[in-house]
Amino acid sequence: MPTVTALRADRRGRVAVELDGAPWRTVPADVAARAGLAEGRALDRSALRLLRRELRRAEALAVAGRALRARDMSERRLAERLERAAVAPAAVEESLGVLSRAGLVDDARFARTRAEGLAERGYGDSAIRHDLERQGVSGEVVAAALEELEPELDRARRLVERRGPGARTARHLASKGFGEEAVEVAAGGDFESAEVDPQMSADLDGG
Repeated sequence: MPTVTALRADRRGRVAVELDGAPWRTVPADVAARAGLAEGRALDRSALRLLRRELRRAEALAVAGRALRARDMSERRLAERLERAAVAPAAVEESLGVLSRAGLVDDARFARTRAEGLAERGYGDSAIRHDLERQGVSGEVVAAALEELEPELDRARRLVERRGPGARTARHLASKGFGEEAVEVAAGGDFESAEVDPQMSADLDGG
């Protein structure tokens, strides 16, 4: 049975493993520690299974870390990213648990931040709700994020002040996912002829 005869760490946080006096492979230092690699340790089947598991976990965390450095993500979106990277399902689940406990993946924080950003870009509650649900955020978390926003009617009034009332502004608000009351405020006396399209805008980006 092969036995670990040497472990040599380098400055990049990796460890070169020697088996029976010959170079074998290099693994991250934290993987070596969690797998219990040590000089004199025999690499039987259970030791190899543990090492493979820790390597898969490290790979998943590395992929997730790169994704989260680019932007915050919901748990479901991050899971999809890991799956596209061919990470094993067990490693995906374990990695999401690690990242959630560390606070690096937090759907409530993600929903609040994204909702605030979309509201600042002029979107109404319906469009924001649709976007967050598309990101995989639960209905309860979506509702809480919307509750923390400035009331939709107040946001609509500011847009009307900037754009002026009328059918064109009413159609703009409807396309941005604002509700009927906000659209009526925008249309003013011309509400009946505004011909508002209830379909929300499909141009939400960054998703």
